[in-house]
Amino acid sequence: MGDENYIIGCFASTNMGDEQGVLFRTYIWGDEGIGNVLKTLRYENYGNDMKRILFQFYVNPIPYEQQNLKAIEPYRAREKAIGIPIIVTNENFFSQSEEGRYSFLKQSIFQKIDLLAEVVKKKKLDTKMELLKADLQKLLS
Repeated sequence: MGDENYIIGCFASTNMGDEQGVLFRTYIWGDEGIGNVLKTLRYENYGNDMKRILFQFYVNPIPYEQQNLKAIEPYRAREKAIGIPIIVTNENFFSQSEEGRYSFLKQSIFQKIDLLAEVVKKKKLDTKMELLKADLQKLLS
């Protein structure tokens, strides 16, 4: 299966040389990484209007950057894609146990998927959000 067929991707923005950024990446792309699990969902299964949902994890963003992040970015029709920022901080992630960290990631993803469902409905996109949510639930539980 080629990487170009997955509907959910992950991106991490960290500060250079940031040990927390390195640690965070293992939760996304390490052996138990959530990003690897999400890549098993193929966009063809969910309709034609959404080819990529990109979870953008901002690790300890500077206040200016954090203030300018939207809950969810505008849908890009030409790319059939949408970006979804998730802010990762010491309080919500790094001060947690390993179980708490995975719980935060899963909870954040489900909250953002609910926001995305509203966008899909408002824009009348053919994306099967209930199926996507159900598949995510199976994968992440």
